[in-house]
Amino acid sequence: MNHNKHFFRLFKAFLFIPILLAACSPGASSYSTLTPSADPSAALETPLPDINTPLPESVQLPSQTASATPTASPIPTLTPSPSVTPTAPPTLPDEHYITNISGHRQFFPLGCETSAAIDWAVYFGVYINEYEFQHKIPLSDNPDLGFVGNVRDPWGQTPPYSYGVHAGPIASLLTEYGMPAKGLKGYTLEEVKAEVAADRPVIAWVIGNVEGGVPAEYTDSQGNTTIVAAYEHVVIVTGYNPDRVRYMNNGRFYETPNEVFLNSWGVLGNMVVVNAGEPLPTPVP
Repeated sequence: MNHNKHFFRLFKAFLFIPILLAACSPGASSYSTLTPSADPSAALETPLPDINTPLPESVQLPSQTASATPTASPIPTLTPSPSVTPTAPPTLPDEHYITNISGHRQFFPLGCETSAAIDWAVYFGVYINEYEFQHKIPLSDNPDLGFVGNVRDPWGQTPPYSYGVHAGPIASLLTEYGMPAKGLKGYTLEEVKAEVAADRPVIAWVIGNVEGGVPAEYTDSQGNTTIVAAYEHVVIVTGYNPDRVRYMNNGRFYETPNEVFLNSWGVLGNMVVVNAGEPLPTPVP
């Protein structure tokens, strides 16, 4: 019996030896062996790869296939708007005459401006007393600002002697009587014709009975400078044709060639009084 027990123990020991050897064999453990990490400082000293160094052929990136070029949508063609042709000014008639105007002889020796202003205003239906109008014109030693001298003195002098008055003060006084008048310099013959063609006579500053003259520069007592001329005079332009201008002077009608009128009218700078009113007064029949 004891012999059998001893034999059984030896048999169990013999069976356990292979199991023990398997447990002690390296790499046979069910737990993996941890390898300690490398020195961190050694990793920092490792140089970085040169970015300019081409990759080995085995790791070259595949060539990039160009994407298809997008097709742009066509830009619509814009049709330009039709150009606007400016409206041409109305063509003036070759000739035109205002026939329903009349005048009178001036009352004062130097009262031509007042006389013409009275006749011009009457044509548009505004009646003014000549004596009253003359004495309402302000006095000045500059004809652009008022009447120079005495209206009863002889004609033909220049400031500061008795002379007369230019367009500005006459137009200003006419407006006080209800006539929408405007005094201007630098007017043109075409502009005069346009006024006449519209049945609006024009007061024009000339020399004598539309004769030649010599302009002179004059400086008043305040230092203002203007142009004056001996025998300064006014007429009312009432008609025209391609070659001539018709005007009224002291109630009588004359015609003169364009160049003669322009020469006389130009001495004092193409000065006029025109009707600036809208609407216009009704002309006298």
